[in-house]
Amino acid sequence: MQPRVKPSFDLRGFLDRVGLPGTPLEFATGQVVFRQGEPAKALFYIQKGGVKLSVLSGHGKEAVIAILTMDTFFGEGCLAGQRVRMATAKAIGPSAMLRIDRKEMVRVLHDEHAFSDFFIRHMLMRNIRIEADLVDQLFNSSEKRLARALLLVAHYGNQGEPKTDIPKISQETLAEMIGTTRARVSFFMNRFRKLGFISYNGGLQVHSSLLGIVLHE
Repeated sequence: MQPRVKPSFDLRGFLDRVGLPGTPLEFATGQVVFRQGEPAKALFYIQKGGVKLSVLSGHGKEAVIAILTMDTFFGEGCLAGQRVRMATAKAIGPSAMLRIDRKEMVRVLHDEHAFSDFFIRHMLMRNIRIEADLVDQLFNSSEKRLARALLLVAHYGNQGEPKTDIPKISQETLAEMIGTTRARVSFFMNRFRKLGFISYNGGLQVHSSLLGIVLHE
């Protein structure tokens, strides 16, 4: 007798059925969702588009720590007692988000056990990705780091089909993400396009063949 496979949580179905109590907001490209140092009183769910999370050092140096796309939560530190934002969040394209007050999110997590289980997995996967990002930054070439960043934005390796509606990300942002120059990003992007790993057809499309760059030793 084969083991019973537990079905994955249907987030969209949950939202349609129960909904999350929050305020729908629209953001233009580059618009600030919240700034580093501001009070942390709510978290956000990305319904369309995406955000760039960055940290500013005391010396004025900015570092991009994550690019998050549709169906992702962020700002969740407020649930663990974080009083101020540790990073700045900016929209990387025309974006729609749901702002959820901390108290309301705590109530939903308490009342909806299936959603609570999903949210915990969501956060654990985020931590695993942060660890992988650190290893990537320390040991991989800039070409491989760029390939991995593009695949992550396109959701390769996640459940479901890779996304085709990839938010527009500037080469400057990609350079900040992987710790190199815009010129190097431009060089590699042109190389990827010539090799058929990516294409431009009304937007950036990332093909599975780009995995070869990441897997190649």
